[in-house]
Amino acid sequence: MIRKYVRLIIASLILIGAVLLFFKGFIFIGILVVLVSVFVTLSHFRNENIILAFYFIKKNNIPSAMNAVSRIKHPEYLIKSQEAYYYLLNGMLESQQHNISKAEKSFKKALSVGLRMDSDQAVAKLNLAGIYLAQRNKKLAQHYLQDAKKLDKQKMLKAQIREVEEMMKRV
Repeated sequence: MIRKYVRLIIASLILIGAVLLFFKGFIFIGILVVLVSVFVTLSHFRNENIILAFYFIKKNNIPSAMNAVSRIKHPEYLIKSQEAYYYLLNGMLESQQHNISKAEKSFKKALSVGLRMDSDQAVAKLNLAGIYLAQRNKKLAQHYLQDAKKLDKQKMLKAQIREVEEMMKRV
């Protein structure tokens, strides 16, 4: 449990050092140390490996994304929202590698841990609909597809939803 807060402890120690530098009269160096403290604090809320993995997925560089995600050894030590996005990324990468059962578990885990944005929940549910459709479970696929439609308020997944509906008609 303490591993979650190590970065915050380090940031607070750096901030104390910055205050001491201000008292000693080293204003410029103190400002730089405060900026380092802010950077360390922000890294507590945004895991750099998750950000890298999203970047590599956007660039369609799956091996590098797999490498970035695999550097996270204990996702349970991440804060809750980071843990959910770790499982979402893991599910996306496993589905790219055609490990359907692992991808299904990862998407379900991401939804149960709690994705923050509705569009991210829609992506996870749309992927689950595709997985269940591949397993010929039309009822569950329809359920997850309807949930994805409800959550996709900005219509960003409209083409993908239409594609899954077309696949569903063929089954």
